[in-house]
Amino acid sequence: MDREAIPELDVLMDAAWPAPDRELSGGWVLRAAAGVTQRANSIWPRSEPLGRRDERPAAMRAARAWYRARRLPVIFQVFDTPGSSALNAVLDEEGFTRQAETLVMVRTADVAVAAGGDAPEPGAGVEITEYPSAEWLDLWWSVEGRGGAAELETARAILTGCPALYALVRDDDGGPAAVGRLAVVPGGAADSGGTAVPGAAGSWGGLYCMATRPDARRRGYASRVQQALFSAGAARGLAGYWLLVMASNTAARELYSRAGFCEVSRYYYRQERPRRSLTGC
Repeated sequence: MDREAIPELDVLMDAAWPAPDRELSGGWVLRAAAGVTQRANSIWPRSEPLGRRDERPAAMRAARAWYRARRLPVIFQVFDTPGSSALNAVLDEEGFTRQAETLVMVRTADVAVAAGGDAPEPGAGVEITEYPSAEWLDLWWSVEGRGGAAELETARAILTGCPALYALVRDDDGGPAAVGRLAVVPGGAADSGGTAVPGAAGSWGGLYCMATRPDARRRGYASRVQQALFSAGAARGLAGYWLLVMASNTAARELYSRAGFCEVSRYYYRQERPRRSLTGC
């Protein structure tokens, strides 16, 4: 399977992790969320406004001004595809860094059913809700979060900005052991700002926020969360699933590969280097 097999994958990914502050600017979607996660604070170049060299300075000036007003760095989320070569060339000229290589992995619903094998009964012992509970948020944030109460509230706004299901599994003592989120993003068309338009069965779901308490790892909790979310997705007629994983996270990549996921694309974050202020006389 390749990226083209999933209609509007970029649109689905953006809708699954929506930045509360966003603006369409010359084909680029400028996104901000008070610095909480790179994805929600980066430019999604949905269409390329840099076809002519004389358009480049204006596009970059507008982007820099927008992020400067929010006291955020200029970061692009750029897919590693031939279509991104012109933008990458511009960012290379501007001295933007290349960091956080991330893989996009997918699997279809029929693979999800076939891959069950000797896994626990789907949904067994796993709590599924439509909103993140305090316990869900506390566990996820303790593993993946960066910041305090204000940042957590921003993260909550991102999570709940898209219809989703939240899974939580407990350990033998009843404490939360692992969590996960399935963004139930409608497939198909999108509006001019890049937001998915509601649809029905046949949509794709995004697996996010997979987190296991450090002392509860390697006990199968993450697999139980996955199976429960796949079962919930199947009940909603989802055509398949995608997820994002850091290229450097070998253990997670192996877990997802065993679950039937395969890589279809990857992207980087291109961040502008801080400019040093002139000092001295």
